[in-house]
Amino acid sequence: MKIAIMGAGLSGLACALTLEQKGITPVIFEKRREFGDRFVNCEILLSALSKPINDAIKYFSEKHKIYLNPASNIKELIIHSPHQTAVIKGNLGYTNLRGRIDNSFEKQLGQQVKSKVRFKSSKSYEKLLHEYSHVILATGDAAYAQKISSYDTAFTVKLKGANIKGDFAISSVHAWLNNDFAPQGYCYLIPISHDRANIVIAYPEYPRNKKIDSNLLWEKFKKGVANTLNQSLEIYEQFEITEYMVGICQYPRIGNTFLVGNNFGSIMPFLGFGQVAAILTGIYAALDISGQGDYQDLTKRLRKSFNNSLTLRKTMEKMSNDNFDTLVKSLKGRIGQGIFTGKLNYLKVVSKLLKPFV
Repeated sequence: MKIAIMGAGLSGLACALTLEQKGITPVIFEKRREFGDRFVNCEILLSALSKPINDAIKYFSEKHKIYLNPASNIKELIIHSPHQTAVIKGNLGYTNLRGRIDNSFEKQLGQQVKSKVRFKSSKSYEKLLHEYSHVILATGDAAYAQKISSYDTAFTVKLKGANIKGDFAISSVHAWLNNDFAPQGYCYLIPISHDRANIVIAYPEYPRNKKIDSNLLWEKFKKGVANTLNQSLEIYEQFEITEYMVGICQYPRIGNTFLVGNNFGSIMPFLGFGQVAAILTGIYAALDISGQGDYQDLTKRLRKSFNNSLTLRKTMEKMSNDNFDTLVKSLKGRIGQGIFTGKLNYLKVVSKLLKPFV
């Protein structure tokens, strides 16, 4: 077998590491200059969103021998609506770094890979398909999935973010549910370190939202963050993404081509993070190639998680600011603690209850 992996992101590198464990050496093709060659941002591994995996870092280490060091554990999740704030405390998950920064997940995985990586590659999928027996499509977007498979786009997203200097509690993550900042979306602050943080607004690009001035939303959000933290914001890096696709493919394996990561549909629609699913798709593709599973079957749970997450997302999009106040108020105390720290998969249960109404 000759295996080509197109893309050196989370899913592609996880696939390569798993193949290496099975005695198979792939060749990795990456169009950029290095691992993590993109803007710097933060993401979260929230245990409540990855069940039945309660601790993703531990799971990947013990189950799959893929070792990742988070930026921090999350001890406090602070959720803001226009007039309410809920503080959830406990062992809630982890923050992690992405992009062109030391200790980003991409760079960590890249240091573990022994396979040859061809950076600044211009090889197309069609070319690789003629030269290799198996091709893993691990590009960072769903463009190839749309070309060769049935890909259901749920919506596209506009993201506007910045990295800021200030004074931050490294284990505290903030989230905002406020249509004045991100209509039908959400905002967050995730610390990079004690003196740097990542702030982002993300909202769906439905026709009525495209008419909104994103710069006005951004200014409102920055003012809201500054007031919440009671400190001024010093921005040192900014980024903006438009038409970022959130969806899922119907046929994750076509012949000897495997669609992993965003080509599979690893972004979970509810809050937009997808690191766990992306890494799992890479692992599952490698298990199929090595004769230890069927990719279609292995990814069924991820497909269910995507659909559950989409149900919650559609519910959230219908909520007004008054609804957000009611929701955040209800998360204070035992209910919020139970959802984010309990053993039961509340999000799965809630999505099933909501599905008939969405």
